[in-house]
Amino acid sequence: MKTHYKVLRNPNYIGSWDLINPDGSYNDKVVTIAGVKKEMVHDGKGGQSECMTVSFAECKPMVCNSTNAKQIAKLAGTPFIEEWAGKQIILTVQKVKAFGEQHDAIRVSNKPVVKPTLELNTPTFDKARKAIETKSATVEQIKKKYILSAEVEAALLTNG
Repeated sequence: MKTHYKVLRNPNYIGSWDLINPDGSYNDKVVTIAGVKKEMVHDGKGGQSECMTVSFAECKPMVCNSTNAKQIAKLAGTPFIEEWAGKQIILTVQKVKAFGEQHDAIRVSNKPVVKPTLELNTPTFDKARKAIETKSATVEQIKKKYILSAEVEAALLTNG
C-alpha cells in the first residue's frame, strides 16, 4: 500500500488522499454521519483555526467547508446539524481550482445513497435471517441497510 504525502500532514481527518487507489484513481465512499461539531484544527501553516467537522461511523472525520455543508443540508433535507446524524452520504473526489492551481478535493456527492432491495432466496437474505435468529441484528437494523417488502420482512421473522 502506497502512502500519499498529504496523509502525513493531517492524518486525523479524511481527505481526497484517503479515497485513492494504487493506480491513482479514486473510489467513492458511503458514510453515515455520526455527529457535527466545531473544533480547533491544524491549518497546515503551524497554527490552528476553528472549523466545522463531521464525524462518521465508518472512518475518520472530515473538516467540512461550506460547499460540503450545503450539500449535506440539501441531501439531509434540513439545515439543522442535529438532524444530520444517521444520514448517509457519498464522499467523492473532484478537481477544484484553488490558489491558482487544480487540486483534488473531497466533496459530498449530490447523489443520494440508494439502499439495495433485500430479495427472498438470496445469500444476503439468508445471512439477514440468521442474524435475526442469533439476535446479532434486528429487523430495524436490517431496514437501515436494505429496502424490505412486507413479504420479505415477514419471511425474515419466520423460522426456516
